Amino acid sequence: MFENHSERILNYFENRSANAAAESFNAKLKAFRASFRGVSDMKFFLYRVTKIYA
Repeated sequence: MFENHSERILNYFENRSANAAAESFNAKLKAFRASFRGVSDMKFFLYRVTKIYA
């Protein structure tokens, strides 16, 4: 497992960079999805996500 992820793990210790931006976007997407429960039109949902967060 370490061999698969060693580049990302070492990147944190060398550059102090993490995936905080990706985690933040994931949290926003989860909140958006929760507010629109029962989405039946997936194309429209993805369109709304791109218009709001792009």
